[in-house]
Amino acid sequence: MAPVGFLGNRLYNEQIFDRLKMGVHGVDPRFRLGGTKRKVEAFSDLGTTELPVNDEDYDGDGGRNLSISSFHHRRYLPVLDNPVTGWQLPGSSNGKMKRSKSMPESSFSDNSFAGIHRSSSTNSFPKLRFRDHIWTYTKPYLEAEAIKDAISEYGNVGDDGNKDEMHLVQLLVSCAEAVACRDKTHASNLLAELRADALVFGSSFQRVASCFMQGLTDRLAMVQPLGAVGLVAPARNVNPVAFERKDEAFRLVYETCPHIRFGHYVANLTILEAFEGESYVHVVDLGMTLGLRHGQQWRALIQSLAGRANQTRTPHRLRITAVGPCVGQFVTIGNELETYAGEHNINLEFSAIESSLETLKREDIKTYKNEVLVINSILQLHCVVKESRGALNSVLQIVHGLSPKAVVLVEQDSNHNGPFFLGRFMESLHYYSAIFDALDAMLPKYDTKRAKIEQFYFAEEIKNIVSCEGPNRVERHERVDQWRRRMSRAGFQAAPIKLAVQAKHWLEKLEICDGYTIAEEKGCLVLGWKSRPIVAVSCWKC
Repeated sequence: MAPVGFLGNRLYNEQIFDRLKMGVHGVDPRFRLGGTKRKVEAFSDLGTTELPVNDEDYDGDGGRNLSISSFHHRRYLPVLDNPVTGWQLPGSSNGKMKRSKSMPESSFSDNSFAGIHRSSSTNSFPKLRFRDHIWTYTKPYLEAEAIKDAISEYGNVGDDGNKDEMHLVQLLVSCAEAVACRDKTHASNLLAELRADALVFGSSFQRVASCFMQGLTDRLAMVQPLGAVGLVAPARNVNPVAFERKDEAFRLVYETCPHIRFGHYVANLTILEAFEGESYVHVVDLGMTLGLRHGQQWRALIQSLAGRANQTRTPHRLRITAVGPCVGQFVTIGNELETYAGEHNINLEFSAIESSLETLKREDIKTYKNEVLVINSILQLHCVVKESRGALNSVLQIVHGLSPKAVVLVEQDSNHNGPFFLGRFMESLHYYSAIFDALDAMLPKYDTKRAKIEQFYFAEEIKNIVSCEGPNRVERHERVDQWRRRMSRAGFQAAPIKLAVQAKHWLEKLEICDGYTIAEEKGCLVLGWKSRPIVAVSCWKC
């Protein structure tokens, strides 16, 4: 197993990333802003295609994440010795999840995972002046420089590998700033240095850095000259070989990582509760888990229904309706499921609706009287979150109009949909670093399966977050708190999931590796790696 690297270092966990990610509060008065042209350009270029127009467009965690930005080239005094801070060390939660008011992100920790630490937005955007914004996007570099000084001062913080990874962090964020500033010369020089250090078969952070390097390379290629607005639209990848590779990589993700299986397991338990004692039941599956072969979630549900035949009344009819553009693939899955259900004495009717979520209409979904309906969405709704909420609101209105007994929502629990590029870049860097760290613990260093998972699946997500804007950016993951607000505004009420004990037993039986844990947070179940939330499951009712 490859070493965890700087992500597993205690000093790095508790000081470096927390300091690197301080928000608009807690500014050290010893720092002074150097008024350079680059900082103004960096601010003006961030998210040029999607600056918030008003509070309704970007609210809460999803729209005011001003926490992270660029590196600045000047060096300032270290701040690690400053006892007055607005941040909180991970591991101080006493077994409960903690939210800090000044830190907009979660913190890493290599300790035993007692809870998932996250924080809430400061919601102070309207009160800030322009120079405060500039300062917000300059400060992280000063913090990183102070950390570098502290590492030199304390000496025995870690081995050379950890220092190399710290250097990679600085290269990545410096390159992201140069790309945001449209400084092609400087960005190209930094990318050349990254290519030499970010190795596909290196440490976990070297591997994740290689994916972000690819995203920055793609974004730089689309950057227009100063004075122009936005980015050049990327060419869509219609290569069938690429689709096949991603399909294989997705299958490997399902088999190797617990993320999707966790969502399936909790969703099925919730669906079984909703179907208890009912004769006619119907599941509308939005996206059919990205077209995962063989309908794994519904095979498990059929097994559970058949296994409970002696204890409770089994439904007279189970209907499953798949919604998505890959209707041919859905039909194949449906035929397999009907055969499988027949073998378990379950009467299954499968149908498919060829429609994207954006174009879905209420009349497309056929429902019957005396039929209990459940909506199932696995890693789907974030794809219809756009700059305006119109597309998502339309989908949620249709779902609400169906009057389902339950809506099960499984989504990545991280904010990759902030309005500013550099904020998204740093948030996604933390999130995918945790995922690659987990893969490092589960698979050998030179395992081809791991390379396929990282380069053909997670790398594609990273590149979409980093390089794309506007309609082309579909990986718009948001935190569970933001989903609570969105669902509440659409008229849904939270239905707490009280399945933490069963889910933890399920995770133990998987025997994957130490580091994964499950925690309950405000009625949701969250799967995390060490101190980083990965996937959250929530349930809603009308």
